[in-house]
Amino acid sequence: MMKKIILQWILRFFTAVILLQTLYFKFSGAEESIYIFSTLGIEPYGRIGSGIAEAIVSILLVIPRTTWLGALGGIAVMSGAILSHLFVLGITVQNDGGLLFLLAVLVLLSCLALLYLDKEKFLNVLKLNKYVN
Repeated sequence: MMKKIILQWILRFFTAVILLQTLYFKFSGAEESIYIFSTLGIEPYGRIGSGIAEAIVSILLVIPRTTWLGALGGIAVMSGAILSHLFVLGITVQNDGGLLFLLAVLVLLSCLALLYLDKEKFLNVLKLNKYVN
């Protein structure tokens, strides 16, 4: 049980740090961020919107009660990032050696692991929704 708790905190911290460090580049209008979202045709709204989404996901991830929700949000956001790399941007963006793509994959895997480790809470919410309607 203690190993699971430690693993969850490592994954939470790892994922939140990666997501939070990208906020500086998105909100400051860094050249690489503007390039990415201009290439996708969603600059500046996509850049700012994804930054807000990543900030919310980071907060949800580090609160044990909402980790599952943050993990779902992280899966959604990172799936969009990975698909953008695969179909529009390419693996390497502005000679980054594929670092942004790699970080997106690592965050996605971490969120999948967190959702699995917190599956009881997620499944309980699904069960509750069955009785609400």
